[in-house]
Amino acid sequence: MSNTIYIGYQFKVEPLQPGTEILIAELGYAGFESFVETEEGVTAYIQKDEWNANILDDIYILSSDEFKISYSFEEIEQVNWNEEWEKNFNPIVVDGICSVRAPFHEKPKTEYDIVIEPKMSFGTGHHETTHMMIQHILKNEFTGKSVLDMGCGTGVLAILAEMKGAKTVDAIDYDNWCYLNSLENVERNNCAHITVLEGDASLLTNQKYDTIIANINRNILLNDMASYVKCLNPKGTLFVSGFYNDDIPAIEEECNKYGLTCVESLERNNWVALKFVNL
Repeated sequence: MSNTIYIGYQFKVEPLQPGTEILIAELGYAGFESFVETEEGVTAYIQKDEWNANILDDIYILSSDEFKISYSFEEIEQVNWNEEWEKNFNPIVVDGICSVRAPFHEKPKTEYDIVIEPKMSFGTGHHETTHMMIQHILKNEFTGKSVLDMGCGTGVLAILAEMKGAKTVDAIDYDNWCYLNSLENVERNNCAHITVLEGDASLLTNQKYDTIIANINRNILLNDMASYVKCLNPKGTLFVSGFYNDDIPAIEEECNKYGLTCVESLERNNWVALKFVNL
């Protein structure tokens, strides 16, 4: 991996949000595998072997009148991923109970201490949605539960679910980088009940879960809701995030269609995380 040549794109995005989030999502589908958010936008990386001169032609947001986006790119050899994220990754503590840190950070005095090397995966706990999902997990009972973490990123939510007593946890992500990173972090935190899988909702066939965690984005949630509900046990709980306050009506309508009721909402900088129950 150390000799892999990458193409690095530096994007300046206005307005920063939700522009950066939308751009990262689109670039991910186009084959970009790693992202570092900056004060002006995002730096995105793709392996040179996967790159072509027309790679951005189908990125819709670049032609949208709602956003002003400029970029430059260069060839980069031997990217030091650890150096990239260490520059931007500080330890966090959620509600004084749960810490998320890197191995080189000093161990804090918290009840739950999660050690991750996120590299370029989503889920360091800094993003509002991950932070709120951690809050939901901390406030709810997981002892003896079967859990699904859909779109697991670094695996941080799956890891916390096991620390909270979950009996079994399936952690799924379609992104190979996230899949490999979750495997590393699960091992790093000595988790024995987490199965990491690479794929999407098509993997959900005959499984049943007491609790489903889905921190993805609005469109995927709406598209895959039927698959989630089919896997949810009676009186089960669904936690969803990855969308804005304005998206709540659409998410609620879809969940209500399958008999789910919203019982709690958390909000942080216009991002929301909802708790639904299957009564």
